[in-house]
Amino acid sequence: MQIKVLSNIDELWDDVAEYADNCSWRAGKNLAKQMRENDFSDWERVFAVLDEDSIAGYCTLRKTDCIPNVTYTPYIGFVFIGEPYRGSRLSEKLIFSALQYAKELRFDKVYLVSDHINLYEKYGFIKIDEKLAPWGTMETIFMHLT
Repeated sequence: MQIKVLSNIDELWDDVAEYADNCSWRAGKNLAKQMRENDFSDWERVFAVLDEDSIAGYCTLRKTDCIPNVTYTPYIGFVFIGEPYRGSRLSEKLIFSALQYAKELRFDKVYLVSDHINLYEKYGFIKIDEKLAPWGTMETIFMHLT
């Protein structure tokens, strides 16, 4: 397994967008749209985990996430591992790759928004806030020191 850090000039960019668009998670379509519209700027990246030539999952490191009007930045988002690869700790590898990249950019904290409980805490994230998401549910904002 290999993790690739992608910007919109990388040859795998379109392949990961296609994978996200067709994955089982409905948020994948949103990521695919953002990738196809080149809605990534500066240092923002997509992280893809590859099993030889197959895409096994992805996540992002972005300036913002789904919660408006907060000052937290940057965010790990769109964490997804394909069903055949679940249980192999690949999400952990993606998250730690994104954290390392953020550290190289000199960010001392990284945030993550989720409604999952007892998932991201095992990777060292701590709950720091709760906010109402635009779709009407309460979401937890987690923080991790880099």
